[in-house]
Amino acid sequence: MSLEFGKGLKLVAIGGGTGLSTLLSGLKIFVRNPEKPVWLEELSAIVAVSDDGGSSGRLRDEFQVLPPGDIRNCIVALSEDSLLLSKLFKYRFRSNGELGGHSFGNLFLIALTEITGDFTEAIKLSSEILATKGHIYPATTTDVRLIAELENGSFVKGETNISKTHGKIKRLKLEPENCKALPEALKAIEEADLITIGPGSLYTSLLPPLLVKDIAEGIEKSKALKIFICNLMTQPGETDGYSAQKHLEVIYNHVPSIKFDYLILNNRPISQLQAELYAKEGAEQIDFLSINEVLPKETKIIAEDLLDESDKVRHNPEKLALSVLNCFSKTLSKGNS
Repeated sequence: MSLEFGKGLKLVAIGGGTGLSTLLSGLKIFVRNPEKPVWLEELSAIVAVSDDGGSSGRLRDEFQVLPPGDIRNCIVALSEDSLLLSKLFKYRFRSNGELGGHSFGNLFLIALTEITGDFTEAIKLSSEILATKGHIYPATTTDVRLIAELENGSFVKGETNISKTHGKIKRLKLEPENCKALPEALKAIEEADLITIGPGSLYTSLLPPLLVKDIAEGIEKSKALKIFICNLMTQPGETDGYSAQKHLEVIYNHVPSIKFDYLILNNRPISQLQAELYAKEGAEQIDFLSINEVLPKETKIIAEDLLDESDKVRHNPEKLALSVLNCFSKTLSKGNS
């Protein structure tokens, strides 16, 4: 990695779910935009493909393809045309028949996969149609399933079941464990200046891509700045009672070879009304006060207001993107001091 102001950076964002698409929608503003103090030459997303519920799960079982949902969300998030085409891709059929619950974007990806015979080619073509400002890669093209070992010794198989379990998760693994990453994804990691992990569901969005051994090894070897973005809220049934420290402990326990240069946290309390509404669902704001106990000495904490101004507790895409890119500026300034 060559740290230099005025040069376009290469960034790889890893994860899944709404967290990854939120980050991408903020980062795309900086793609090929040299008017910004820090800008991106290339933006790549490496996306979890272990979803087995909802529309994605149904299509996965019926057509024997990778789940398209998180991929579709990333395509929309990176789309330059955020109006008609992106609305079309997000449209979900409301009928009570076989189409009910399916999104148009999922069906479009499956149709292109059937035509081309290649899911990754379908992603590429869909990205071209929506004029996305980045590359999107599935974490693996293998049909992987998640298996969680609980602290009571029992096992839970499948992302949907894991997200609903209220047992404490001891260990997570992919089946099969020997799945391979795409060469293009590994090349993006190798050439990256910045690599982000998060925000997203810890066990079902963040860990699955890291459990692909090629990806974990690539991140370990990469000279990029490595950034962990902590979630805003705990996830009922998955991370009940987890602090920011616990999130990092889980990551380190599964992939000890990966160490982060920066940890990004939101330090603005949510409103009392939001806290009460989320408490009814069993979620609470993540505590970050004891985070220093687990951090390596070289990891810097970036704690700032990252909340969006909405009723739901969400990251503000642009605030989050700026926080990520400022990690580069801080590192470069420190190196030049």
